[in-house]
Amino acid sequence: VQLQASGGGLVQAGGSLSLSCAASGRIFSDAAMTWFRQAPGREREFVAGISWGGIRTDYADSVKGRFTISKDRPKNTLYLQMNSLKAEDTAVYYCARRTGSVLRTRRDYNYWGRGTQVTVSS
Repeated sequence: VQLQASGGGLVQAGGSLSLSCAASGRIFSDAAMTWFRQAPGREREFVAGISWGGIRTDYADSVKGRFTISKDRPKNTLYLQMNSLKAEDTAVYYCARRTGSVLRTRRDYNYWGRGTQVTVSS
């Protein structure tokens, strides 16, 4: 499985960005897809996750109400719509995949894409 994240960039506080993560290779039907982020000097943290069927979602408290995770199953693509961005959202964003349910712990994921940088200016 290969994951490729894209869509990062520079945006002013209060603005919006949309990230994408294209998955290719052997795709399992029971996989959860998740976004993590890592700011300089900080641990990689959970942002949002979605079940393979797209029915169940989970969000970190820090992004709840501002970010929306979704996926297009036929296109094997994961999305993260980020609105009302804040300076503290600045980080490298990673998509990740695991077989099973959405979990918030980094070590539970065995497939990772390259990160995409999101910078929010205040």
